[in-house]
Amino acid sequence: MTSERRRTGSTTDAIGAELIAMGEEDQRVRAELLAHGTFHGYNPRMAEVHHRNAMRLAEIMDAIGWPGRSAVSMEAADAAWLVLQHSIGDPPVMRRGLELIRAAPPGDVDPIQVAMLEDRVRTYSGLPQRYGTQFDWDEHGEMQPRPIEDAEQVDERRRSVGLGPLSEKLREIREGTVRAGELSPAEAASRRREIDEWERSVGWHD
Repeated sequence: MTSERRRTGSTTDAIGAELIAMGEEDQRVRAELLAHGTFHGYNPRMAEVHHRNAMRLAEIMDAIGWPGRSAVSMEAADAAWLVLQHSIGDPPVMRRGLELIRAAPPGDVDPIQVAMLEDRVRTYSGLPQRYGTQFDWDEHGEMQPRPIEDAEQVDERRRSVGLGPLSEKLREIREGTVRAGELSPAEAASRRREIDEWERSVGWHD
């Protein structure tokens, strides 16, 4: 092995370990906030973790491109996707990441991860999602998919990336909220306005 290859391997190993640590911190802070009953709205502590991780991921993408499975371990690549999926306060990072994972070689990124990220970017941008992976409470207090483009074909698109029928996922989501004791917001319209204002404030849409 040449010294250049050793340096490259050492660099990607270090990046992989860093990505795993970033993902673990994300999940640890989320669990702590949930345990203390402070996970309402976008908690400032969670937002700070997401932003710090997003900034570091942006540096990694600039240095090596998308840290997919061919560059780092599967665990590290999945952690990178988690960090990207949670970079909601940094639209340029999430949009850049979506471009990179779309262009990744076959097998480098799970197609479901690409679909979920595309839906999230579109939803935050005020566009209808394509795969029905993003859900929220509606004005009647029911958990529903966010608006879907060409909804009649959504199950076909879901099947193409390895997702099951939307009706099954919706049932799973609703049952999960019941088990978790999660209640619909009392003022759905007010909450939606707050979310829209936040999305504009960070640059998702005008």
